[in-house]
Amino acid sequence: MYIIKSQQTMTSSPPRRRIVGVSTKMYFSVARTKQYVDELLQILSSASNTDLLKTIDIFIIPDHVTLTSVIAQLKHSPLPVLPGAQDAFYEDTGAYTGEVSPAVLAEVGCRIVELGHAERRRIFGETDADTARKSTAAARNGMVPLVCIGERSRADGQAGVNVAVDECRTQVEAVLSALPGAVEVILAYEPVWAIGAAEPAGAEHVVSVTQALRNLDCVRSREGNTRILYGGSAGPGLFAQLKDGVDGLFLGRFAHDPAQFYKTIVEVATA
Repeated sequence: MYIIKSQQTMTSSPPRRRIVGVSTKMYFSVARTKQYVDELLQILSSASNTDLLKTIDIFIIPDHVTLTSVIAQLKHSPLPVLPGAQDAFYEDTGAYTGEVSPAVLAEVGCRIVELGHAERRRIFGETDADTARKSTAAARNGMVPLVCIGERSRADGQAGVNVAVDECRTQVEAVLSALPGAVEVILAYEPVWAIGAAEPAGAEHVVSVTQALRNLDCVRSREGNTRILYGGSAGPGLFAQLKDGVDGLFLGRFAHDPAQFYKTIVEVATA
């Protein structure tokens, strides 16, 4: 069973351990995934600030086909880099053709499972209930659910913040009500309208929304650690503007260049 340890406790409120990671979605071939991970590990191996980088969590979420080979590559990393999966089914075994067993993911060394992404909801019709069931499956197999949340439509000012918090509250409550209170959860706040956009959501909006989510009763009352990431056209130069609301970044295409990924890792560690 794998649990990512954090600095958060029930009796004090030290800074939560920061975290940054990337999903390759379905952009890479097998060869490109191997090259990407090799290049990133070379950069990490030559880094002079490895002690600093050990203070944060780093993760990579490749496609399912290359996951086991990425896990093998990461065993040679000079820093702990956590491998993740882009989805998992809510049952461990059975006649579920084409689905991916969370028990098998855990068996091969997967540490994080991304769930409820806006693309899964839009293309495949996944619901909050589906995400909750999948989250409990990941957790019971010792993996950390990384649950994507976010509002569909954009609105400006406080009205936009209110809309975002209302939509996200429903998504968060559905998942957290299904999970044991001691389980670690990562919430990835990704406004749907910002995914794939030229620019991320405004810093003031993100900080206001994520601070409000942090103060939800279902989050504050949990014994287990709950970290919040920002995703949605996230990249280098962003985290310093968001650090009052989030614990890290969930990166997409901007981190498909290993050098840019490394640059963002350093920024998250030092901001």
